[in-house]
Amino acid sequence: MAERASDRLLRMLGMITYLDRHEGVPVEDIAQQFGVSADQVLEDIDTLWVTGTPGYFPHDLIDFDAASYEQGVVRLTESRGMTRPLRLGTREAVALVAALRALSASFGPALDAERSAVLESALAKLTAATGDAAAAVDVQLGMDASPEVAATVATALRRRRRLHIRYVNAADVSTERDVDPARLVTDDERSYLLGWCLLVDDERLFRVDRILEATLLDEAAQDHGIGARSGEFAPGPEGELVTLHLASTARWVAESVPVEAVRNQPDGSFELDLRVVRPAWLRHLVLQVAGEMLGATPVRVGDEAAAAARSALAAYGPLADAAVGG
Repeated sequence: MAERASDRLLRMLGMITYLDRHEGVPVEDIAQQFGVSADQVLEDIDTLWVTGTPGYFPHDLIDFDAASYEQGVVRLTESRGMTRPLRLGTREAVALVAALRALSASFGPALDAERSAVLESALAKLTAATGDAAAAVDVQLGMDASPEVAATVATALRRRRRLHIRYVNAADVSTERDVDPARLVTDDERSYLLGWCLLVDDERLFRVDRILEATLLDEAAQDHGIGARSGEFAPGPEGELVTLHLASTARWVAESVPVEAVRNQPDGSFELDLRVVRPAWLRHLVLQVAGEMLGATPVRVGDEAAAAARSALAAYGPLADAAVGG
């Protein structure tokens, strides 16, 4: 799966701090420290080398010792202030206070003692530093689930207890099942409970707003080895391999869908390889980027999307005729 830009940014910021604390580190050691390949480390360093503060003249950029770099050792010589403690303006501090308070109110009960202590400590220090401005902040993180369900799910996560839930799926079919909860997973719009469903004997994501009832059971939740990246869709090798050639303005695709490889082209465009399990999903994706797609392999991928678009447009014909006739 292609790496998200936000993940790479966090790693590169971490590299600056790490290199500032260590005097010359072999590329292989950096790769091991951050869990990436040596080639990825070199790409990150090359990017950092042309990054800096506005002005972007040589003296404004993050810098490394070139002689050491040629020998496979990275030595930071200019961090451009990236390792100094962060100074927040009042507006930034208030925004962080709001976010931490919302996180504490909505998900605090689901945190273990150590993480809960870290959250509360950070909130207390930031609130004290912000002063009177923090007193006006009153934010609640929206969750579509009923308060009773949300509280029960949070308690089950905190106490590591099994849940009995009544759940309704997208087809409006209600089922009852026992679940060993693992953690909450959130995206921009929804919250999900990731857990092991004993009904199907497999891990599942349950939209929290679709859990109609939740009951805390006496049994302890078992550890089923659900991985850190579980909950993210990753198609297997049985899916058809498809290559899309897209303009640079469609870069969001590489960061939004599971892809196997991304190849940048000299003109700024890029190719991406992805495994397709559901052809309808691919047609929908291609229609989204139709104006930015430069090619596809197999060729029929574009043909099928074009046929779907023509069919949709044709459906408007009878509707328009009926409106005129009426």
